[in-house]
Amino acid sequence: MIHPLARAGLCLLLAAGPALAQDEPAQDQQLMIDPAFSDDPDAVVPAEPSAAERQRAAEAARGPETARGNGAELRGLDKVTGRTQDFSLAVGESVQFGRLRLDLAECRYPASDPSSDAYAELTITDSQANARLFAGWMIASSPALSALDDPRYDVWVISCNRA
Repeated sequence: MIHPLARAGLCLLLAAGPALAQDEPAQDQQLMIDPAFSDDPDAVVPAEPSAAERQRAAEAARGPETARGNGAELRGLDKVTGRTQDFSLAVGESVQFGRLRLDLAECRYPASDPSSDAYAELTITDSQANARLFAGWMIASSPALSALDDPRYDVWVISCNRA
């Protein structure tokens, strides 16, 4: 059995251990103060971006301008049989692929480089279970980013059909 005084000493040592292990904060890790609220007369307040700079930043964040296609080329893979099948769908059209029904709502592509990418808005429904498996945009250059999650079938976008 441990003596009560020894027990108290061990408890104090365990409680103070983390506090003793901390280092003093370095000079460069000090709290940064906004120059607008500083008493230092040499502090510089950062300038607000101009309206033109904000507009350019908003356009850069928006991404490339897109054009609307009149249809899309899709490819389906049946993972059980290993067979692939290509589909050419017009906007608003549906096609059956195994137990899946593929509905194309829209297809868009970059206006500056039409062959570089394609974005298709699809709804994929399981006809047997009467359940929607996918609804949204699929991107040709990043099929894993927005993919159909089905144990048997894979579907992805190849390109948009241009008018």
